[in-house]
Amino acid sequence: MTQIDLIGVPLDLGASRRGVDMGPYAVRAAGLRDALLALGHEVLDHGNLPVADRGTFAPDAHGGDFLPTIAAICADLAVRTEASVAARHFPVVLGGDHSLAAGSVAGAARAMRARGDSLGLVWVDAHGDINTPETSPSGNVHGMPVAHLLGRGDPRLHFIDGAAVRAEHTVLIGIRDLDPGERAHLRAYGVHVFTMHDVDRRGLSDVMEEALVFASVGTAGLWVSYDVDAQDPVHAPGVGTPVAGGFSWREGHLVMEMIAESGRLVGLDLVEVNPILDISNRTAELAVGLISSALGDRIL
Repeated sequence: MTQIDLIGVPLDLGASRRGVDMGPYAVRAAGLRDALLALGHEVLDHGNLPVADRGTFAPDAHGGDFLPTIAAICADLAVRTEASVAARHFPVVLGGDHSLAAGSVAGAARAMRARGDSLGLVWVDAHGDINTPETSPSGNVHGMPVAHLLGRGDPRLHFIDGAAVRAEHTVLIGIRDLDPGERAHLRAYGVHVFTMHDVDRRGLSDVMEEALVFASVGTAGLWVSYDVDAQDPVHAPGVGTPVAGGFSWREGHLVMEMIAESGRLVGLDLVEVNPILDISNRTAELAVGLISSALGDRIL
């Protein structure tokens, strides 16, 4: 039995398309609490972090204009995840756009560092999210959190001395859409990347086994940050940046099942569910299933 701390972050300031701020509500409405209770966990829902509505900003605000506000939200989130991991609870962060991970992962890393340990990061996404403000074509902050966790980018999104995670402990899986600057960063920074080409050629099970080794050797625990656009849009229509050719329904569950079987998971993000773009809450229901698989749900 695990104490699950649910933390909602209704944040859409890091993205271009509206609606992802309603993701935490949609995932809760899809039955997340009941699913986790059915697995034998204790669940404490901490509600949502306060997030300013995008409508309160200037009509022409975009991209980096939101960065100071996003930084403040991520700083708050880092405190929450740090406290949860320090208490040996299991934080589940519901997004909201993926910029929130600059805070959630950093907070977990601070708790691990206080024990003298390091944190591994498994980033599941169609995108690299490793732009910096200088390389981003859009300026959208949800395309930058990996760079900030590695100690790059804007210092306002650094919530730990140095890097929250080391490049050799960072693994990106499911990648199929990269900006030119991201390609350069991935080569220069030394993170491990498994694209959908790798998945197709080698098979997902083989890729996950190697990915978990990279994220585990030299660390005492793993954080998984799962963007539902890693799934193929056929299975996850409710995302703001869909990219064809993603994971099938079963492949998404296999990712989470293998992470759970490692016994090293200390917390997770589930982000970018956009109910406005969804069909009958299908993507939120998938999100509940993925979280459940990461926390012990099995076919048999």
